[in-house]
Amino acid sequence: MTAIYALVVAAGRGTRFGGAVPKQYLPLAGRSLLAYSLAAFAQHPRIRGVLTAIRPEDRPLFERAAAGLDLLPPVAGGSARQDSVRLGLEALAAHRPDRVLIHDGARPFPDHPLIDRVIAALDRAPAAIPALPVGDTIKRVEEGRVRATLDRSRLWRAQTPQGFHFEAILAAHRAARGRDLTDDAAVAEAAGLAPLVVAGSEDNLKVTTAADLAAAERLLALQRADIRVGQGFDVHPFGPGERVWICGVAIPHEAGLVGHSDADVGLHAATDAILGAIAAGDIGMHFPPGDPRWRGAPSEQFLRHAAALVGARGGVIAALDVTIICERPKIAPHRAAMIDTLARILDIAPSRVSIKATTTEKLGFIGRGEGIAAQALATVRLPL
Repeated sequence: MTAIYALVVAAGRGTRFGGAVPKQYLPLAGRSLLAYSLAAFAQHPRIRGVLTAIRPEDRPLFERAAAGLDLLPPVAGGSARQDSVRLGLEALAAHRPDRVLIHDGARPFPDHPLIDRVIAALDRAPAAIPALPVGDTIKRVEEGRVRATLDRSRLWRAQTPQGFHFEAILAAHRAARGRDLTDDAAVAEAAGLAPLVVAGSEDNLKVTTAADLAAAERLLALQRADIRVGQGFDVHPFGPGERVWICGVAIPHEAGLVGHSDADVGLHAATDAILGAIAAGDIGMHFPPGDPRWRGAPSEQFLRHAAALVGARGGVIAALDVTIICERPKIAPHRAAMIDTLARILDIAPSRVSIKATTTEKLGFIGRGEGIAAQALATVRLPL
């Protein structure tokens, strides 16, 4: 069987985008841009392995983007994209690929039909690229004035992944070292290869500016138009202890909360809300309270499990709203830490997490200081 590998280029700094974080690691509906690109190839049945070219200092960002995916260890990229591709190809050579697909990490939506078209074209040519015909009238502009109108009938917008017979593109990149070519098809052309063109995809956009990122958000929202809401509720009584865990934050207190796990009432309610949104039962079905494995367990793992179930269905958590109901301890001093903790666990923006607190005006078991309750609402977006 033909050995096909993918090389994802993610060593750029995204200077046109601005900001401290390289654009390929910017969040898009709870995941980084790069995570979508990597998943598209890692989950394709014909791709044997996926290698990523990154900057070594970005390794923590890469590991977060690659979490849960079966990937080859990343390779250090170069100062320019062309250098990163060549270094990636040299690293891939040890795996003896027959063919390779080279993709820009800032293109988050290379769907499987697009990848299939590029792979199929490599049966007929040593190089193939997806492209779209230019629909707009093209002007040549100098100093702010139109100087000419170009013939658009032979102009196409090149995309990635671009596919190649491996030995041919490796030799072409070695020969082009030191030159400044804008994509791998140009490297192939310089070596005398004529890439075959297959149909690209309008959804296969490249994120270069903030407007592009907003467009990607809109596109993802359209793809995940099945909006679900789930609710969760949990109660734990006070018992011996010197602190309570609420929403992943340890708060000093004259008592603890009693439960089989760490009794984090906020995380338990949040977990049930997410499970409810995808009709996946409740926390007790997934983590039975009689199972000794969960005795004293940190509730963070319960919430991660619920979020992973959403991700396995191709969905994202759009918002989480948690209300803590207690007379004490005071929640307000810890609200920011709770929001940050929930956002970290769920890998979503803090702006998508709300933490509120209220009392029962001294009524009932909560008013008597016998325990704490929490309720949560989770909004989830799933593919239709």
